[in-house]
Amino acid sequence: MVVIRLKRGGAKKRPFYHVVVTDSRHRRDGRYIERLGYFNPFASGKDVGLQMNREQITHWISQGAQASQRVLALLKEWDKMAAVAEAA
Repeated sequence: MVVIRLKRGGAKKRPFYHVVVTDSRHRRDGRYIERLGYFNPFASGKDVGLQMNREQITHWISQGAQASQRVLALLKEWDKMAAVAEAA
């Protein structure tokens, strides 16, 4: 099964996550098919904390990929940020 999930990177106690499409049988930080964005939980100031390619995520979900719970929550947050940016 193809899943959309987070791949951890960064230093010890300073995580940085890539949103990736991967086979569910692969390890969390292992091989992936495509990188769709990133999430930095420690972003502050002018740093971008969340960046996603919404078109590619929609494409993969339409092809049958399952998004993890955390990725679904990040998608909701991304949509809120996009709506605020359009309103401004």
